[in-house]
Amino acid sequence: MTPPLSRPPAPCPPKSQNPATLAIALTLGDPAGIGPEVVGKALTDPNLLTWRQSQPFPIRFTVVGDRALGERWLANSAVVAEAVNWLDVGMRVSVPVGHGNAQTGEASFQYLQAAIDGALRGDFGAIVTAPIAKSGWQAAGHAYPGQTEVLGERTQSDRPGMLFVARSPHSDWILRVLLATVHIPVSQVPLVLTPMLLTTKLNTLRDSLRQDFGLEGGTLAVAGLNPHAGEGGYLGTEEETWLKPTLALWQAANPAWRVWGPVPPDALWVGAARAWHQGGEAPVAYLALYHDQGLIPVKMLAFDRAVNVTIGLPFVRTSPDHGTAFDIAGQGIADPSSTIAAIQWAIKLTAQRRVTSP
Repeated sequence: MTPPLSRPPAPCPPKSQNPATLAIALTLGDPAGIGPEVVGKALTDPNLLTWRQSQPFPIRFTVVGDRALGERWLANSAVVAEAVNWLDVGMRVSVPVGHGNAQTGEASFQYLQAAIDGALRGDFGAIVTAPIAKSGWQAAGHAYPGQTEVLGERTQSDRPGMLFVARSPHSDWILRVLLATVHIPVSQVPLVLTPMLLTTKLNTLRDSLRQDFGLEGGTLAVAGLNPHAGEGGYLGTEEETWLKPTLALWQAANPAWRVWGPVPPDALWVGAARAWHQGGEAPVAYLALYHDQGLIPVKMLAFDRAVNVTIGLPFVRTSPDHGTAFDIAGQGIADPSSTIAAIQWAIKLTAQRRVTSP
């Protein structure tokens, strides 16, 4: 059983010591996985460096983790010295590359804790987290489903959300998918989903679209739970008994937003796929009711571009949309594209928050 984390004072939005600089922390994730590699490759990527230098404000990166391990992948030391600080957590673990264990799980847990500590102090406006192995956390005695739940607990957020974001290279359209439930068995989804939970997720999504993306209205598409969205009660009753009434109540209280749903899950993503490839009209965000209902289409469309954004926090958190990939760790073949996208989105969202929440 994981002991309760120490509770910091109720957090306020971070205030950077230098308001002109965007300070971004990057954790290395499980050191036995590809986290150190993709972070190092991302930070020395020529396109990212050029993009960073084109921004209207200076950006400072701080890598959180074992410095000796991380620097192996930072090939261009001159560039890194100019752009990167280190927060060396000081855990010297024997890393069995490709084989996570309790030690590497503990290391990744402490990397995250150190980054959160810094964000709550106001040292960082955003955290970009490399992948962790839930099995490693469990072996180390940390019984959390994932990093999102730790972030929610440490920031005392009662409504953190897992939002997946990707910009299409074909049409420039932005896909946004929020999950109502996350890391639970499918059999528990109908038990966990409630009118209160759905309302909370819609409120969190609305607030993030305003604060993080500068949107004051638009269409929100909500998936049904059952095939054909219940077929009028023939294939399930949840849509008729509480999903439709809950959406109607939320719509009435939020007239700037149009709620579309509950939509049959198999048809929900047709418009998203069309907008991804061709552009055109589509909802500004989608609410999926369980993990695979949302992540299968996200990964089909944008596997190497999608970014996980934890919304509902006092600071920005993003992460690449993939796991530790132990099977290829240490081989130098990991693709940093999603990590690069996570860094870019962290910068964009932090900059947007300065506009909407000065």
